[in-house]
Amino acid sequence: MRKEYDFSSAVKNPYTKDLKKQISINISTNVIDYFKKESEATGIPYQTLINLYLSECVSKKMKLTWATPETINK
Repeated sequence: MRKEYDFSSAVKNPYTKDLKKQISINISTNVIDYFKKESEATGIPYQTLINLYLSECVSKKMKLTWATPETINK
């Protein structure tokens, strides 16, 4: 192993924008149960399924809609 390495001609990794970041998030147990059942059916880890779903929301630029008592009772 060398004592020093020359990185002056190094190229930045073009895939760094696609890296994942570990976070802590509170998710309802019914949501987790849903994705765990989907995980069993597909063989894909449930955390990956959640990430895939959220990634699809981002790529489609989906907007959130909120149900209010006024809209539910119409």
